[in-house]
Amino acid sequence: MWVELSDGRTLGVPLAWFPRLLRATPAERAQVELSRVGLHWEALDEDISIAGMLAGRGDIHMSRLDALAEKAIVAHRAGRSREL
Repeated sequence: MWVELSDGRTLGVPLAWFPRLLRATPAERAQVELSRVGLHWEALDEDISIAGMLAGRGDIHMSRLDALAEKAIVAHRAGRSREL
């Protein structure tokens, strides 16, 4: 998996680090939501932080609080009301 950061760096990590993404179809993987702190796949219940990727951690998700905050931000930007 390749992720291009806003500072121009490109991160490459093995998809095998993230079993949910590895098992997902290409169409499911394409349904990613981007934020300034990470990547989120709603249908796959997968959250990956950029900090974790930079640290070389696989299959370790954002903290539950970070994930909830990210979902609220994404919902707000999309104009959806979401109760947490």
